[in-house]
Amino acid sequence: MTVLWGVSFDATAMSGVVVEFIKIAKSFAGQGYRVHLDLGYDIKADKGRFFQPYRHERTPDWITLDRVDGVEHIAGYDQDFVAATLESVRRNEVPDTDRITSELADAIVRTWEDRGVTLVMVENGTLPENVAYTKALYQAISTYGATHGLGRYVLWRDHDLMWQSEPDKYGSFPYPATPPMVNSPHIHYFALHEEARRRTLEWMPHLRALDVLPNTFTPPGRAGRPDFREHFGLPEDVKIIARLTRIIPQKRIDRDLHLLARLPGTWLFVAGDTEENPEETRRLRAVAAELRVPVVFGGVLEPCESTGDGFSVRDLLAHADLVSFLTSYDYESYGNPIGEAIAAGVPYIASRYALYDTVYAGFEAPVLDILADDLPTEEFARQVLDLMTNAERRAEVVAHNQRLGMHNRAAADELVSTLFPPPMGEDVRLSVVLPVYNEAANIDEVLQSLHGQDGIDPGMYEIVLVDNNSTDDTVARARRFAERSKVALHVVGEREQGVACARRTGMEFAARRSRNRKDPGERFYLVSADADCRVDRRWLAELFAAMEEDKAAIGVCDYYYNAEHFVGRPRLWEAIQRTLRCRAVTFSLFGGFPDGKGFAVEREAYEDVGGIEICYQLQNGRFVNHLSDDWDFGIKVRGSGYDITYAPRSRVEINPRRVNHAIDEVITGRAYGNDGIIVMRDIRPEAPPKTEDLTEAEALQAWEFSIKDFSPKNTILPVLLTPSLLDDDAVLAFFGEDLASRLGTRIAEIKEEMRVVDFVPIHSYKTPSYRLYFEFRDEIFARLRAAVGEDIGYPPPLPECFDDVPEDRFAEFVKYYCEDRESGEAHNYFGNGGVF
Repeated sequence: MTVLWGVSFDATAMSGVVVEFIKIAKSFAGQGYRVHLDLGYDIKADKGRFFQPYRHERTPDWITLDRVDGVEHIAGYDQDFVAATLESVRRNEVPDTDRITSELADAIVRTWEDRGVTLVMVENGTLPENVAYTKALYQAISTYGATHGLGRYVLWRDHDLMWQSEPDKYGSFPYPATPPMVNSPHIHYFALHEEARRRTLEWMPHLRALDVLPNTFTPPGRAGRPDFREHFGLPEDVKIIARLTRIIPQKRIDRDLHLLARLPGTWLFVAGDTEENPEETRRLRAVAAELRVPVVFGGVLEPCESTGDGFSVRDLLAHADLVSFLTSYDYESYGNPIGEAIAAGVPYIASRYALYDTVYAGFEAPVLDILADDLPTEEFARQVLDLMTNAERRAEVVAHNQRLGMHNRAAADELVSTLFPPPMGEDVRLSVVLPVYNEAANIDEVLQSLHGQDGIDPGMYEIVLVDNNSTDDTVARARRFAERSKVALHVVGEREQGVACARRTGMEFAARRSRNRKDPGERFYLVSADADCRVDRRWLAELFAAMEEDKAAIGVCDYYYNAEHFVGRPRLWEAIQRTLRCRAVTFSLFGGFPDGKGFAVEREAYEDVGGIEICYQLQNGRFVNHLSDDWDFGIKVRGSGYDITYAPRSRVEINPRRVNHAIDEVITGRAYGNDGIIVMRDIRPEAPPKTEDLTEAEALQAWEFSIKDFSPKNTILPVLLTPSLLDDDAVLAFFGEDLASRLGTRIAEIKEEMRVVDFVPIHSYKTPSYRLYFEFRDEIFARLRAAVGEDIGYPPPLPECFDDVPEDRFAEFVKYYCEDRESGEAHNYFGNGGVF
C-alpha cells in the first residue's frame, strides 16, 4: 500500500490551505494511496494548538489525521522556542536551531518509516514562522529519499507567499535569516500563479524544479441539503451572501456588513471559527447591530468534499446567491473561497487585493477597488444587486467562470498526474507511448488498433498518450475511449512543441512508474507508437516475444504501406517497395534502428544511456529541436554496446499522408528540412492529396534520394557502431570476406582519426558513415543487388564538386565534403531524413 503524508504549516483544521490539500490528495486516494495529514499544530505557534490532541476536526473519512511521533519530548521545542526564533528572523539574525532541527528531522524520518510513506505534500513550508521545522523537513526529505531510492517524491507548495503578504515577519529581502529553498532531487516546488513563480525565482534564482499549480475547482459531488436554511434560521425569501473565512481583522468582514446595509432583503452567512479571535467576533456583532443588518455566524462547516452528516460548505453554496471575498489589500495572495464559488456555480465579489488581477485574470465579478474606497460604494452595491437579481446576467457570469475554471482545473490535474504519476498495474510489462498533436480525425482508430491486440493480455500493457498542445478534441476523445477500454490509458502533457519532446516525456513517465511493479526484476519495455499510423493485431505480441527471446535492448518493427492507397501510381509504389525490400534485408542482418512509428526499448537500457536526448539546431535564427530522436537514441544504445533485434512479424502500417501531402518534398528528400536542419514537418491534409503517379524522372529522383538516405544508415552505420558484426556469418555472407575485411580496417582508421574530435550526436555518426558510403558505394550496391534484386541498380551520381577531384585524392576530399556542416551540402545530398 502506498502512503501519502501531508503536512500543513497552517495549524488550522479547515483552512483554504487544507481544503486545497484535500483536493489534490483526493486524486491520489483514488489511485490507492492511504492519506495521512499533519495539521501542523506542533509547527505553528500563533494558533495556540501546540501539542493539543485532535478532537473534533472535520476532515473527510478517507484522511487519517496524524502527526510526527515524539515531537513533544524534544527538549526545548515548544511555542516559546518558535516565537523566539521568529523574532530573530525579524531582526535578520540567524537563530541557532541546529540541535532541535536535527532531532525533529530524526523524528520525521522515524514516523515516515513507521507509516511506509511514499509521497509527501508540504503546504506553506516556504519562509514559515517555524524555521527549525522547515530545516528539519529538508533534512528528513533528503535522508528518507536517499535511503529508499526515491525520485521527486515531495510536492512542496506555497499558498500565501507569506514573505510577500507579511514581509516584516521575515526580515528584509532577501531574508538572510530564513532557510533557503533547496535544489533537492526529491522536491518539486509549486507556486500558485506565474507572478508567484516569478517572485520566487527573484528570491531563489537557482531554483530549478518550480512549476505553477493553481488552486483547483471541484464541482459539487452532491446536492446541498434542503434543510440548511431552516437549521440556521435563514428565511426562504431572502438573498444570502456567503463568507467562508477565518474571523480575524485581516479578513475585513466589516466590509460585508456595510455592503449589506445597501442591500435590503439580504443576509450574510459567515462560516468560520468564532473562537479563533473572540474580540473580533464581538466587534463584528456590534457593527452588525449598529447597522441593523442580519448576519449568521454559522461556525466551522465541514469541507466541500465531506460526505459526513454535518452541514458542509457545499450546503451553504447551494443556498447562497453570492460568495464574498472582500479582504485586505496586502493580506491574501489567492482566495480559496472564490475557487469554491466558481466550482459550485455561484457568482462572487472580491476586493482588488495585490494579486487579484494576476490570479483571476479573465474571470468576471464586481471588484471593489479598496485603495480608492475602503468600504463598498453605492455603485458597487448596485453591481452586486444586479448580479443577484438579473437571472440572465447571473447565468452568463456563472457559465463563463466555470468554463475558465474547468480549463484551469484540467491543466492542474494534468500537471500533477505527469509529475506524480499513478501506480502502474502490477502485471504491466509494456507501456505504449503515443505522442499526439491535433489527431482528432485519427485518434479513435489508432486507439482501437492499440486496444485490439491479439496474443497479449490487456492487463500486460498500458497506453500513455502525450498531448503536445492539441487545440482540437484529441484528448477528450481519448478520455472517452479510456472509459470503455480494458487497457489502462493515461494522458500526460508536454508543453515544448515537437514529437521528440513528447516521446521523451511519455517514456520518462512510464519509466518512473514501472519501478513499483509487482516484480521489478522482470524486463520492462517502453514502446513507441505513432498517432497517424495503424498497428497490426499482433504488433505488440510479436514485438514482446522477440524482445523476451533475444534479450535485446531495442526491438524494431516492420513497416508497410497499404497498396490500396497507391492504385494507379505504379512508379511511386515501385520506388516505395524497393526501399522497404532493402530495409527487410538489412534489418534482418543488423537489427536496424528504431523508428518512432513502432519500437520497444528495455527500461534499464533506456535509463543507462540517459534516455532520449533532445538536440537543438538553429533554423532562421531560432533554436528548433532536431527531429531524429528515435535514430539518435538507437545509435546511443547501439554505441553503448547493447543489441538491437528485428521483429519482422510486428508490423505497422504507415499513413499515406506522409507521401500524399508532401510528394514534391518527399521525392527531393527534403520533407523534413534541408541544409542539415531536420525538423518535424506537419504533414496534414489541408488540401486534397495528389493522387497522380510520378513521372519517370520524378520516380528516379525519389528512388535515388531514398537509397542515398538508406544506404549509409542501414548498411554502414550498424558496423561502424558495432564492428564485431563483421564477424557474424550472415553479415560476412552479405558483404563477402574481402569487403568485410577492408570495411573493418577502414572503420578502425576513421575512428582513430576522428577520436579527438568532439561531435554532438546529430553529427557524430553521419560524418563517418557518409565518408564510408562514398568510399565503398559501388561495392555496397553490388551486395544490395545480389541480396535484394537487380532492380536496386547502381549508386546515384556523385555531387558535381567531385568532377575535378583526382582519383588518388578522392578519400581526402570526401572527408572535407562530409565534414562541411556549414554548407550542409552532404546532408542535402543524402536526403536529410527518411523519404519513404
